[in-house]
Amino acid sequence: MNEEEELLEKKIQESIENPQNMGEMIDADAVGTVGSSECGDMVRMFLKFDESQGKKIINKATFQSFGCQTAIAVASMATEMLKGKTINEAKNLSANEMTAEIGSLPPMKLHCGEMVEGALRSALEESPDEKPDIIEKDESTLSKSLVQGGAVSGKIKVIPITDTEAQKS
Repeated sequence: MNEEEELLEKKIQESIENPQNMGEMIDADAVGTVGSSECGDMVRMFLKFDESQGKKIINKATFQSFGCQTAIAVASMATEMLKGKTINEAKNLSANEMTAEIGSLPPMKLHCGEMVEGALRSALEESPDEKPDIIEKDESTLSKSLVQGGAVSGKIKVIPITDTEAQKS
């Protein structure tokens, strides 16, 4: 392992040992979810807004992740970076900017930054004045929300398997 790879691993490990803003936000103003069919990772981002000088400002951001350590590290750093940003400023953040603190991701991990960016964009596409479906349904976990009614999220459509379907296999 070269020096750059070792530094990347160290930063990811530090972020995993002490992730920031991890968990569901029950009173979120916006929620976005993205998944990768290639690796099975998923990231959900929750945003809470305040208003300042007529603009919506991100007051708090949290995330849930079913994924590798890199996805968790990037999501953790991104949620810290989002605090105090306007919606337009947040929309303009790229995956590269959100991963800058970690360093240059190897090609096989670039999708982690892209998933966090996608979850953020998905959350920002919603009207901040509307509560997302997940909050209205009072779904307590990411996995529960994904299997209810064959939810569509990002590039993945999750369809629950019933006992009858499982017996056919």
